[in-house]
Amino acid sequence: MLVSIRHSVMRAPALRVPPARFFSIAYDAEFGSKLFTGAVADKYLKKHGETAELLSDADWTTKKADKVAAAVMDWGRDNGATVFTHWFQPLGASGVRHGMTGQVQNYMFTFGKDGKPNYKFTAEELLKGETDGSSYPNGGIRATHTAGGYTILDPSSPIFMRGDTIHIPTVFISWTGHALDEKTPLLRAEQALNKAALRLLNALHYHVEGVLSNIGLEQEFFLVPRDAYARRLDLQMTGRTILGKNAPRGQEMCDHYFAPLNQHALECIKAIQEEAFMLGIPLRTRHREVAPNQYEMAPFFGTATTQIDQNIMVMQICEEVAARYGLACLFEEKPFADINGSGKHNNWSLGTACGVNLLNAKQVEKASGSTEIFPVLMSAIVSAVDKHGDLMRSSIASPGNDFRLGACEAPPAIISTYLGDSLTNFLDGYRSGKATAYSPPKKMLSSGCDSVVDFEVPAEDRNRTSPFPYGGHRFEFRAVGSAQNVSFVNTVLCTITAEAFDEFATAIEGGAKPQEVAKKALDEHWKVIYNGNGYDPEWLVEAGKRGVWRIDSGVESINAMSSDKNVALFDKMKVMSKIEVDARRDVSLQHYAGTVEMEALCMVDMVKQQIIPALKEAGIATDGVTKALATVEKGLAGMHAEGDDLKKATLARTLRLETMIEARAVIDATEAECPAHIWPLATYRELLFLDKNQDANGNTV
Repeated sequence: MLVSIRHSVMRAPALRVPPARFFSIAYDAEFGSKLFTGAVADKYLKKHGETAELLSDADWTTKKADKVAAAVMDWGRDNGATVFTHWFQPLGASGVRHGMTGQVQNYMFTFGKDGKPNYKFTAEELLKGETDGSSYPNGGIRATHTAGGYTILDPSSPIFMRGDTIHIPTVFISWTGHALDEKTPLLRAEQALNKAALRLLNALHYHVEGVLSNIGLEQEFFLVPRDAYARRLDLQMTGRTILGKNAPRGQEMCDHYFAPLNQHALECIKAIQEEAFMLGIPLRTRHREVAPNQYEMAPFFGTATTQIDQNIMVMQICEEVAARYGLACLFEEKPFADINGSGKHNNWSLGTACGVNLLNAKQVEKASGSTEIFPVLMSAIVSAVDKHGDLMRSSIASPGNDFRLGACEAPPAIISTYLGDSLTNFLDGYRSGKATAYSPPKKMLSSGCDSVVDFEVPAEDRNRTSPFPYGGHRFEFRAVGSAQNVSFVNTVLCTITAEAFDEFATAIEGGAKPQEVAKKALDEHWKVIYNGNGYDPEWLVEAGKRGVWRIDSGVESINAMSSDKNVALFDKMKVMSKIEVDARRDVSLQHYAGTVEMEALCMVDMVKQQIIPALKEAGIATDGVTKALATVEKGLAGMHAEGDDLKKATLARTLRLETMIEARAVIDATEAECPAHIWPLATYRELLFLDKNQDANGNTV
């Protein structure tokens, strides 16, 4: 009786929620209705003598901000939104800060002497805000006695409305001018990329108005029953299970990938998509992933800064909507042992202001009339990947990714690029003096069924084991973690590419032939091209012989961020100063150590407060568990005694990947012995099988 009472108290109450609507022609006008752009903005700007075209030129922030502020207030009042907030991206937020953003919300009115609201929203309020920069992770850039931090509107990302609040995307800058956020370096890197790309394209006699990066993010996550989630301190505090015996079933039958969506999860995902659609987020794709209860959603491609803002908001929406549907959404990279973790594939391409994809050979040739531009650009990118593989590895370093990389579920920690045989052979020919156009080969496939028409497919197969494969019109950075804000990932991609383009442009402007410049780069950096199986143990040996970048430890790769080479790169491209790079390194090391500390403390509390009492109740010896836990506590004490960020994070990595895993094996073995009605934690069976474990209301049974 006591056990049943304990479990009933800890279970979340049943939730009955209305099904999500299907978006249809009847109200597809709602798409983007909460985004201040296009027709929505046009309607309100016209009242003030302007049109939505005004927003396409960032100069409005210095010339006509008062008009935009007035239009935004009118839009908000008509839609019940009388609050505004500057919405920015503090450092060190991934996996710990809800929504990964900072914001302070203010009403757009004050009360007059008559007690009635006096509505007012000024250009200054729209453009600039102030907050305490020392209260966010800042790597020493700010302190309590030097705390000034400012939020400044980012005109590259549209203003949007959620509930009663107008969200204004901003950057976050210290009083000294240093970046305190994720976005500012990205905007600087985009600026560097545009400048270098224009310079190189001009040298190749292809004149365009601008170049920018476009991305598409494939967001993976888990949906688990919230009543089971409520009985897991580790999931609530850290987003992953620190303990837990495997269920009798996992993903070994390959039966989850692309299976029909669970009915409860589907209603939740439909509601997420509906809210995203109203914010103008084209969250088009939804499907099951490889692991049980694992899903993926993905939008159309878009500009990097806007896509990242939208991805951050989607992650917040997922967590909030999941709770309303009796579920918990998990973004942590490795929430469960022995099944696949989650990633966020960062599909990256370069486009001109008029829409030409520079990584699509046919588009570039048609727009420019030249067959030389595509191989030159690709040669530059290959050189960038080889030179700065350490920085690419650093950009994806996180505690969760230390579990994934190289585990046959994510690419290895060796940074290489897959081009496929046809493009590899083309570039090999190009560096040998051939100057033909690149035409990606196709082939016809037959199903063998007379009633099914033969169809065309790429001649190249897909390689899911490469961290940075080329996919015909874009590169896919597959090693990115699911919980990440990918601003730094794309800051790195833009910066290293800008440097390579700049170097190519300098050589060509100096009189070198483009083909000669490309040949020199390819000859030097050809080693980074690998079209084989990245999971093959022989690749580890081969990669070592080639001398390509391999950094297994997330802590070491974080520290590599501020190497002399990388500091010089960021400084040269005017993306970050040494102070800013060092600050990001320190914040990332502190984030790593802090994450492990929380996990270890959860393990200690769960074992002492729940598992040992349960084992004693069941008459099971606890000596082994107590001894194992003592090693974890000793590791924690060592971390707490260490003051150096790098040394502390190094101790944390050993604690997490060695000591805690060994202790977990001992503790999980007792779960196998303990009667199910006494075991105090929600099990993997309860957490991972919505299809089998839920009643009609979505409660775990």
